[in-house]
Amino acid sequence: MNVSREQMAENKRRILDVASRLFKDKGFEAVSVSEIMKAVGLTHGGFYGHFRSKDDLVAQTLAHALAGDSLGNADFSGFVRSYLAPRHRDNASTGCPTAGLAAAVRHQTPAAKAAMTEGLREQLSRIENALPEHEKADRRRVAIGSWAAMVGAVILARAVDDPELSDEVLDETRAWIDSRVR
Repeated sequence: MNVSREQMAENKRRILDVASRLFKDKGFEAVSVSEIMKAVGLTHGGFYGHFRSKDDLVAQTLAHALAGDSLGNADFSGFVRSYLAPRHRDNASTGCPTAGLAAAVRHQTPAAKAAMTEGLREQLSRIENALPEHEKADRRRVAIGSWAAMVGAVILARAVDDPELSDEVLDETRAWIDSRVR
């Protein structure tokens, strides 16, 4: 059965979307190609029409997920509140790919690391652009410090088994950023 280019592109987008959710939820190593393809409703054999290997899938999934990870229409303060919220912490599969996958990328291929690098550059640029009230030299520092604090806070908040401590990590990081980004 021949599949149109449009359908191939749609299938690939669906594979990347599902892989992103599964990887963020379970990690790269815990998710098989078969599991992803089954969740998409396609055969395992169809995978190789889109990707050379699972490593290729990981790199392309990172690039795809990170490209969609942005401030949206929110101002920076609104973005911080939304990012450092229990709803985001509690929904890793639909949350930020940086917080969900950054620590595991160090064990991945150079292509996956390159995708993470480009995603980080783009996110920092978006944050810098959302901080026009700061001097240009300060915007970069504020963007890096804020983003590192936000991602780290979500990782830590997800890692602990004490709900009060988890909430405190989010709340105090949000307050710390708010006190410095004005």
